[in-house]
Amino acid sequence: MEDLPLIDAVLISHNHFDHLDLPTLRQLATRGRSNFVVAARCARLLRSQGIESVRELDWGESLAISGVTIHCVPALHFSARGIFDRNKTLWCGYVIEYPESLVYFAGDTAFGSHFDQIRKKFGSPQLALLPIGAYEPRWFMSPVHMAPEEAVRAHEILGAKNSIAIHHGTFQLADDGIDTPQKKLLACRRGDSFLILRNGQSVEIPC
Repeated sequence: MEDLPLIDAVLISHNHFDHLDLPTLRQLATRGRSNFVVAARCARLLRSQGIESVRELDWGESLAISGVTIHCVPALHFSARGIFDRNKTLWCGYVIEYPESLVYFAGDTAFGSHFDQIRKKFGSPQLALLPIGAYEPRWFMSPVHMAPEEAVRAHEILGAKNSIAIHHGTFQLADDGIDTPQKKLLACRRGDSFLILRNGQSVEIPC
């Protein structure tokens, strides 16, 4: 944690435990100066933990932070932290608009028409962060998680200059193996513009 640089904004796509970990967020909040951006109706949970610099966004809403505009965009997923609160809060992706470039963070999402809608509204991103894991079995997971080949299709529909695979290789969340998503992505991607990073690895993406 002490090696992290100053963080202007923490973007939280939904309230599942693997995306909204309260001990980690409390620790980030103690470092100061970070804004926490969450999907609609998620702010109450963070504020209950003493995290006050929280802003909620609904689909189609935007927020300017430190010269960057953050747009809340649709995703195909769901929310819950228990058995009685399913879909009581929103889930989303984010388009991060810099003066000279565009980044798209898909959050957790199934494959759908929203990728084409996002490209038509904002243009093609220089970088897209696309989930590839927790996709098996397809009869159960396809409404909420993309398979690697669908992530490749999303990358192409978005017209992204580069994409980075996310949501894989950390937690065993579904029937696909811990390293199966990255192997499948390597087998089905076209060219080297869809990147797979090891945990802790970094890469420079030109604008």
